[in-house]
Amino acid sequence: MFAVAIDGPAGAGKSSVAKAAAQELGFVYVDTGAIYRTIALHVLRQGVDPHDAPAVEALLPAIQVGLEYTPEGQVMRLNGEDVTSLIRTPEVSMATSACSAIPAVRAFLLQLQRDLAEKNNVLMDGRDIGTVVLPHAQLKVFLTASAQERARRRVRQLEESGQAADYEAILRDIQQRDYQDSHREVAPLRPAEDAVLVDTSQDSFARSVERLVGLVRERL
Repeated sequence: MFAVAIDGPAGAGKSSVAKAAAQELGFVYVDTGAIYRTIALHVLRQGVDPHDAPAVEALLPAIQVGLEYTPEGQVMRLNGEDVTSLIRTPEVSMATSACSAIPAVRAFLLQLQRDLAEKNNVLMDGRDIGTVVLPHAQLKVFLTASAQERARRRVRQLEESGQAADYEAILRDIQQRDYQDSHREVAPLRPAEDAVLVDTSQDSFARSVERLVGLVRERL
């Protein structure tokens, strides 16, 4: 199996770029952020503070995380319920950052992610795929863009869906998430030593996909 590990900060376009590249390459796309978001949604639903590690850990045995792959993309299930559309709120995003810093949560999900890569050719994205989850991946990419560009993209995305968007507030959220992800004690966000840095700040979406597909094909 051929594994592509894609890491990078929130809002860098990892999911959309990796999904499109996987489709072109005939690989399975694994959105690990969605897996962590599913855990965070459950924590919030139980009324537990996502920063309370012992309380979050106590919830894990009762959580069943399921992944399904459809022509429309990856479907996330929480104890059998399709929560794909429920895990994309700002509240879940911040809770995800806190939950993903808890060692027990990362250990709980580690083998699930590795099993997917053992059974399929995958493009897997997240925060620590190249450094922790798939350290022996044939290709590691650190996909990034400036915080300002990521905020602008998020504003466009929200406005195109008919939602109000506050650029300054979104930029602050992105900068806070970057700080949390890069300063956590367990598996902090950082490029793997052998990762290829891909900065998409000046790239169109199509160009970003083209660059990623090109890197994969160079190594196949």
